Amino acid sequence: MAKFWVSSSSYEFWHQNSNRAGFANATLIALFIILVYHLSKTRFHSFASRFISSSPSPSPSSSSSSFSAIAVASRSDRSQSRRSEIVSDADLKFLIETLEDNFSENDKWENVIDKRNNLLYYNARCCKPKVGPLKYLSVTVFENCTPEILRDFYMDNDYRVRWDKTVVEHKQLQVDKTNGTEIGRIIKKFPLLTPREYVLAWRLWEGRDQTFYCFSKECDHPLAPPQRKYVRVTYFRSGWHIKKVPGRDACEIRIFHQEDAGLNVGMAKLAFAKGIWSYVCKMDNALRNYAVVSHPQTIPAVSAVTLVQKVPLGLEEINCASSSASPAADAVQGLYASEAKLKKLAKRPSKKLVANGLLLLGGVICLSRGHSALGAKVAMAYILTKLHKRSGSSGQTRQGLGK
Repeated sequence: MAKFWVSSSSYEFWHQNSNRAGFANATLIALFIILVYHLSKTRFHSFASRFISSSPSPSPSSSSSSFSAIAVASRSDRSQSRRSEIVSDADLKFLIETLEDNFSENDKWENVIDKRNNLLYYNARCCKPKVGPLKYLSVTVFENCTPEILRDFYMDNDYRVRWDKTVVEHKQLQVDKTNGTEIGRIIKKFPLLTPREYVLAWRLWEGRDQTFYCFSKECDHPLAPPQRKYVRVTYFRSGWHIKKVPGRDACEIRIFHQEDAGLNVGMAKLAFAKGIWSYVCKMDNALRNYAVVSHPQTIPAVSAVTLVQKVPLGLEEINCASSSASPAADAVQGLYASEAKLKKLAKRPSKKLVANGLLLLGGVICLSRGHSALGAKVAMAYILTKLHKRSGSSGQTRQGLGK
């Protein structure tokens, strides 16, 4: 029984193993079929990929690189368009209104300087707003000058480097031919201070009767990244208007200027008041030399001057209406008229001077005839006394007028 049991148990063992072996063989066959199927599929995909790669269609890497290039180009175009729109007609409108004394009621302007010579007149005012740097307004009149020459002189930055010792460097960065916007980089030096760097955009407009406007403001440009050796001026607003003085061979330029160069307000105001007249006289000498040599061709071939824009009609009408009733223009004309009147009166002999001359002549005649009578002496004393009093009163009048 035991042997049978052993034999029967061994049978059962082998029977179970044989069944398991058959199942294992079936499993192996199934796995082999699946493996062959996957290998054939893999080979087919590799062959298809080689065939597709041999075709001229772009690869994923090339398509992504081309897409990135297009994106960079589009961003560059957008940034360039934004830079070209930095100075707009709205800035021109602001400039016209500012130069015609259309200020806020809170602005308090004070006179800084008022000087002149035979060829030059200069007047400047300043205002300290509640927010922002100092504002300056100036009027300069150049005798024997045309608006075109003065325009070219002010726009010629290369010539400015030659005569203006505060300007160390100027470089043109970009010109937009669609609207005439020019961008440039300027380095200016200040005594005992770090040089200042200006990256500016400006436009030029031409109005009626040989009038010109220019407005400049700060901007950024990829060709002029900030440098540690310079202080970048982050706020700059400046503009001017050039026109002919009516009835005279003279030209006038009005300037609005506001910038934050990182200077103390009091120090900047004092430096301006003390040094601006000598600077303007130096500029006048440079202008005379510029006119003598018939505008040296230092202006770039394409610039804001060659791409000058026309003043929009609406702004031109505002300008004409403002100019007809401009207090600054009336003040300048009144100054020249009063000066001409004073010169005319100086040439005409004064009535008091004539009376004093007659009294003196009478006294000389009496003395020359040798009258020694008491009445004659009294008359002479009276005449000389009156002469002395009149001369003294006239001298006091002159001193009062001089004050």
